[in-house]
Amino acid sequence: MKAKFAVMLLILAAFTTGSVAHAQDEAIDWSSLDPEQQQVLGPYAEEWRSLGPERQRRLAEGASRFAEMSDADRQAAQHRFQAWQSLSAEQRALIRDRYQQFQDLSPDERERIRQNYKRFRELSPERRQQLRDRFRQMTPEQRDRVRDRLRSRQQRSRPAGTR
Repeated sequence: MKAKFAVMLLILAAFTTGSVAHAQDEAIDWSSLDPEQQQVLGPYAEEWRSLGPERQRRLAEGASRFAEMSDADRQAAQHRFQAWQSLSAEQRALIRDRYQQFQDLSPDERERIRQNYKRFRELSPERRQQLRDRFRQMTPEQRDRVRDRLRSRQQRSRPAGTR
């Protein structure tokens, strides 16, 4: 009796899990998008049915976010998208790879990088260019030493409980 009940539970779980997974894999019909989403996704209308369900879902979610943006935010997003589109496939792949490397870092390391970037952006344009030029002229070993020195300096400057 218990064995039959366990088998029934397993079968029920398999069907339930399968239907949930299947629902996530289902394509989104173009007609199910609201008018704002269709307007934003207009360039994809002809090829919409050939896009994978995951890509359709991400595009639909992005279109919803875009529709809720202010005009200034929309213009900024369009500018970023145009800049992205102007990059070569190799450049986009490199950016994706670096983004993934950043995401793989610990939260503390990501925050350290964000703080360094913020400090860098606060420098004058001339000083930023000087630092870029100096960094480009370094050998890989010299660059590693500078990075290590900066990391250890930042760790020493943090309160003991945050290290």
